[in-house]
Amino acid sequence: MPKKPSTKAKLLSPRDWERAARAKLSRVAYDYFRSGADAERAMKRNVRAYQRWVVWYRVLVDVATRDLGTTVLGHPVAMPILIAPMAYQKLAHPEGELGAARAAAAVGTIYIASTLATTTLEDIAAATPAVKLFQLYVHKDREFTRELILRAKQAGYSGLVVTVDAPVLGRRLRDERNGFALPPGMTAANLASDSALAATEGSALASYVDDRHDASFSWKDLEWLRSLSELPVVLKGIVRVDDARRAVGHGIDGIIVSNHGGRQLDAAPATLDALPGIARAVGDDCEVYVDGGIRSGSDVFKALALGARAVLVGRPVLWALALEGEASVAELLRGMAEDLSRTMALVGTPTLADIRRDMLTPES
Repeated sequence: MPKKPSTKAKLLSPRDWERAARAKLSRVAYDYFRSGADAERAMKRNVRAYQRWVVWYRVLVDVATRDLGTTVLGHPVAMPILIAPMAYQKLAHPEGELGAARAAAAVGTIYIASTLATTTLEDIAAATPAVKLFQLYVHKDREFTRELILRAKQAGYSGLVVTVDAPVLGRRLRDERNGFALPPGMTAANLASDSALAATEGSALASYVDDRHDASFSWKDLEWLRSLSELPVVLKGIVRVDDARRAVGHGIDGIIVSNHGGRQLDAAPATLDALPGIARAVGDDCEVYVDGGIRSGSDVFKALALGARAVLVGRPVLWALALEGEASVAELLRGMAEDLSRTMALVGTPTLADIRRDMLTPES
């Protein structure tokens, strides 16, 4: 009798990974990870944007070997694919953030730890000596914000990723309907108190953000934030060219073109559409990254061609984490890197430096 194909053999596309994860996750956890804001148009817009570009490939180029290596804030990485900061990863798997961080280290890339992690930033840092960044939400309690930055510095993080597109939380209907809250025994481990994440009639996360996050945080506060440590600062959540130029004027080290995975403003533009203008505007003055809607190595190629130094991957990592923790996340990342390498071979670009803007045109 022939052997049945393994579950892993079927995980050939992002939909495969998501379908397999959905079967393992609770409805509340799946909806939390999957949800976008309101009608979820921005989330869908992010994915569709990659489908609108075609690649004009070169031939008779020596692509026998391909080099996917680059640097992020001066740190070498084996691939231009990073793990985006995402909250509550123990909802996906008991290993949570530790599994994802170890997977990033195993494949030679960077993990970005969330303020709203279910594992302390210190434990994440101790999980592997690989380079990691810390994502920061600025709180109304500025002393607590300062403590988070100092904790990140002391734990050995190599930079801060400051989220700037969440002065309030976008309305996520799935979470509101489910009354989203962390299950008993699970906490937002970096917070002084997780009482605001207790069960509520609506989304506990929305209540927490309204109560704790500083909606007054603005450009004038960046000097204060940067004065707290010498760590490089990257702003995450920029889609406008004028904001990107202003960030450069404030000495920011990097920009992540992001709309929070379509989870904040549902009318936001697709991040891939915002990327080229921002990349042109800032030039070499700071590093530019992008997230949102990236599902394949081909998508990574298109983002690099349009000006990104590297990309951040979110939901696919969560789907992989839900299956077998660290091992599945490493498998997903290697698969995306292999897909990027294959795309580079087929396009005639043996190195990332060979990827050019003129290789893409909008599909007619």
